[in-house]
Parts: sequence; C-alpha cells; structure tokens
Amino acid sequence: MQIQLKVNGRAITADVPPNTLLVQFLREHLRLTGTHQGCDTAQCGACTVLADGRSIKACNALAVQMQGADITTIEGLAAADGTLHPMQAAFKECHGLQCGFCTPGMVMSAVDLLAHNPGASEAEIREQLEGNICRCTGYQNIVHAVQTAQKALAA
Repeated sequence: MQIQLKVNGRAITADVPPNTLLVQFLREHLRLTGTHQGCDTAQCGACTVLADGRSIKACNALAVQMQGADITTIEGLAAADGTLHPMQAAFKECHGLQCGFCTPGMVMSAVDLLAHNPGASEAEIREQLEGNICRCTGYQNIVHAVQTAQKALAA
C-alpha cells in the first residue's frame, strides 16, 4: 500500500506491506533507528514517537494507519543546527539515562506530557511515564530531567 506522511518535517511517500508496523517502517525503511523496538507488545515504551503531537507506541500502530500524519521521532526533536531540544538537554544534564535504551521513548513521552500539561506535578510526571519502562535508573533522575525541562520550557 502507498502511504504519504511527514516524518520529522519531511514529506514521505512509500509503498509498504499493509502489516508493516510503524516502528518497522521508521527503523527499516527510513533508517531512523533512534526509535527502539523493545517488547513488541506496547508495554515498554521504547518505541514511543509523536503522531500529530501526541505520543503513541510505534510497535502498536501500522504504518498505513499513519496516512497523512505528522510523525516526530527522537531524531526530529533537535534543531537543524544540532541544538538539543530542552528535554534532550535536560536528560543529558540530569543524567536521566544509563544504558539509554528507554531514553528516546521517555523523552518523547515527556515532550508530549509537557506540551499538553506544562504545569505537571511530580505525581503527574510519574503517572504519565508509567508506560515507559526503565530497567536501570530507578526513575528519579528521569523525573528530575522532566522537571528541569519543564522550567526551561516555561522560561
């Protein structure tokens, strides 16, 4: 099937089998490997991307379902000159990562959270990130990173 969509601001037209998952399309067809493929059951959140400004798990959506959508992956957050998005910068500054496998999904979920709830409390941040599993950090630095980005985005 032919699909047309935007990925990281770039118009894409592609022929894909109808059973192609969005995560497969991004990683294998577009070579955007920052979107990680973890559990394949929408449990871990490593594959989280933004679709029309809302976070979705790319392992739980077919590429053909994204017809006409505007997809943003972790590669699309930074500015064209390489300047990190405030959320990426906060994760780096606050060491909100260890192995890094969950980081792209965490960042994308946090970007969605603050876009739709800029005044989120610590409890709301923790609740929003429940769908993203990190096996390394214990989450404290991740929550701190989101709060740091929250302040930067409010300034």
